[in-house]
Amino acid sequence: MGNITETVKHLIILNVILFVVPQFLNLDLTNILALHFPQNEHFGFWQYLTSTFMHGSFGHILFNMYGLYAFGTPLEQIWGKKKFLFFYFSTGIGASIIYTLVNYYQFNDAFEKLIELGATKMEIMKLMDPTLIYNDEILQTVNSLYNTSALGASGAVYGVLVAFGLYFKEAKLAMIFFPIPIAAKYFIPILLLGDLFFGMTRYSLGNIAHFAHVGGALVGFIIAWYWKKNQFKFS
Repeated sequence: MGNITETVKHLIILNVILFVVPQFLNLDLTNILALHFPQNEHFGFWQYLTSTFMHGSFGHILFNMYGLYAFGTPLEQIWGKKKFLFFYFSTGIGASIIYTLVNYYQFNDAFEKLIELGATKMEIMKLMDPTLIYNDEILQTVNSLYNTSALGASGAVYGVLVAFGLYFKEAKLAMIFFPIPIAAKYFIPILLLGDLFFGMTRYSLGNIAHFAHVGGALVGFIIAWYWKKNQFKFS
């Protein structure tokens, strides 16, 4: 890893500002900037972008910003500022959109099951109160999907990580809980398979938007693969 590049540095600074300043001002921007379910009253289209600059904890932002620095710096050195910015925002927004589509599918599936059980749409919407806690799996699903907001740069960082893997296949990577260096061409697919597994099962390791990771990785792979193949450059 070389010295941090200008665009990566400015992105990190902006993320840190949006994490630190609201805490000093005791200001909660979650309802405005975090990504909400489309039918939620707090949803706004701008959240597909702004949510990528929001973080829920020090560990969350530390992990994402380190990933942006470590994998984004060499990519900006190759692509330049304009190309890297386009890539970063495309993967971040793409991750948010794919995450929303998956949630929308899961919500509608659970919603239809409640309809089949005899509930009306009006009755179901009354169950969306975020203070309510359900033991029933279907009710818990629709309530959680409706009220849970997503935030973080993880989707964009996963896109950056995949692009890094395409350009630096033999680079050795490791995780804190698995500190054995593995070539990027093996490490990254294993990481993504883990996200797919946890996203499709009940075994998620905490409150993690796994499909945002997968979405960012997918968009990042498509763009980076095309650029690498065609040597695409901005004028």
